[in-house]
Amino acid sequence: MKSFIKIGIVLGTAAVMTSCFNKSRPNYQFMPNMYESVGYETYQESDAFKNGVEAQLPAENTINRGWMPYDYENTQEGKELAAAELKNPLAMDSLSVEDNLGDGKELFDIYCAVCHGEKGDGQGVLVKREKFLGVPSYADREITEGSIYHVIYYGLNSMGSYAAQLNEKERWQVVMYVEELNRELTK
Repeated sequence: MKSFIKIGIVLGTAAVMTSCFNKSRPNYQFMPNMYESVGYETYQESDAFKNGVEAQLPAENTINRGWMPYDYENTQEGKELAAAELKNPLAMDSLSVEDNLGDGKELFDIYCAVCHGEKGDGQGVLVKREKFLGVPSYADREITEGSIYHVIYYGLNSMGSYAAQLNEKERWQVVMYVEELNRELTK
């Protein structure tokens, strides 16, 4: 008998709740400010902050999520320092060297081979068409993994920076592949 009473209560509650349901009109909103929030414009006046502006500067000494600072300056001294100190963190992981070289080759073919050539000999399509002149062969330069990374990050001479096109891991993959090309050219 008690189980019939419990079942009756559950069915009665369900009937009451579904009888008030109307698809054409939304139900009661328990927290309407969560559904209909106030939209603020970036530079509008606001009482929420002391300076009276909605847009605020980030806290001091903070960096964007997913971005790592690069501690070498865009100078010749910075390049020399990077060439001497900077080491490829992907080289430590010997399990995925082949994968990283393969990815580095793909990225090199997309971004670099058009000027530097597929072999790194400085005879890319744009050089052959004389759009850019003086692109060096990797065999003609003394390069290290740090100097390659620095040049990818900041650019050098008429080569622009590729920091916006390649994330940190992709830059290091290209560095690995350029080192491979350099070894093949200097054999």
